[in-house]
Amino acid sequence: MSKKRYTSIELFAGAGGLALGLEEVGLEHIALNENNHEACETLRTNRPKWNVIEGNIEKIDFSKYLNKVDVVTGGFPCQAFSYVGKRLGLSDARGTLFYEFARVVKETQPLLCVGENVRGLLNHDKGRTIEGMISVLEEIGYKVLPPEVLKAINFSVPQKRERLIIVGIRKDINLNFDFPKPSKKVFVLKDALKKGRLYDSDVPLSEGVKYSERKEKYLSLIPPGGYWKDFPTEEIKKEYMKKSYYLGGGKTGMARRISWEEPSLTLTCNPSQNQTERCHPDETRPFTVREYARIQTFPDDWKFAGSVQEQYKQIGNAVPVNLAKAIGKSIVKFLDDYYKQNS
Repeated sequence: MSKKRYTSIELFAGAGGLALGLEEVGLEHIALNENNHEACETLRTNRPKWNVIEGNIEKIDFSKYLNKVDVVTGGFPCQAFSYVGKRLGLSDARGTLFYEFARVVKETQPLLCVGENVRGLLNHDKGRTIEGMISVLEEIGYKVLPPEVLKAINFSVPQKRERLIIVGIRKDINLNFDFPKPSKKVFVLKDALKKGRLYDSDVPLSEGVKYSERKEKYLSLIPPGGYWKDFPTEEIKKEYMKKSYYLGGGKTGMARRISWEEPSLTLTCNPSQNQTERCHPDETRPFTVREYARIQTFPDDWKFAGSVQEQYKQIGNAVPVNLAKAIGKSIVKFLDDYYKQNS
């Protein structure tokens, strides 16, 4: 951890996965913005001292933080924007949440801006969306590094989740930013839910949703680590899969039971939705709220506000805390180098 306290503004903060990971390596959040009320309640419950600004980002002025913040971070939802000509300016992105991210960066002028998104953004609209985002950040004075896909599994997260990271460095700064280096140590579901390498106790009991009777009947036939192709007969496969049976692709997430000895597949916002089952290894049920939280490497004392369904959504949307911590270490190293150079 750095000796100096660095400041950050977190946009689209959600349930705080990214914010918590960054806090753990020494970043001090001077403002966090989130539009979802329950997610804001989650942030306030766990960190009463955080300055949580609830509301639509479009209506919030951040200019009072000009030159007072080291880094602006946020997982802006991906929306397409009209791509006219070869270079996009800030005004071309207007009406999208990426525009709001870029506007806050322009208003506050941090040394660094860090955006995160789904891997699919790289190919969105044949790559034009990400190209447009990069040219917007360049227009407002930031040199954008080639975006990197970080696999959570390489950063002490027992889950096969991938996040695209976009880093912009203010153009007056002549310093390299090093993305975190992957670790060779892989954690699996057992590490998330049982006492051992990641946690010093078994996962606490908590609420969770159940499968329908039909789904439970079918999933009870699947062994740990198996999926729909492991149903005992072709007839049962066709019955369960319906039209999907005849479509191409492996469909490996359907009727999927995770084994103790593998990382979880990427968690979704709804643990019992069709086509993305993540069944518990021993019991025929979805993961509970606290099991979800552990797979995302939240600490057990991080409480989630709202209905059970809302809690799943907050956790499913979060950046895994340990991945956030790895990104945070890279941010802190960059800031250490900057302040050393300019002291």
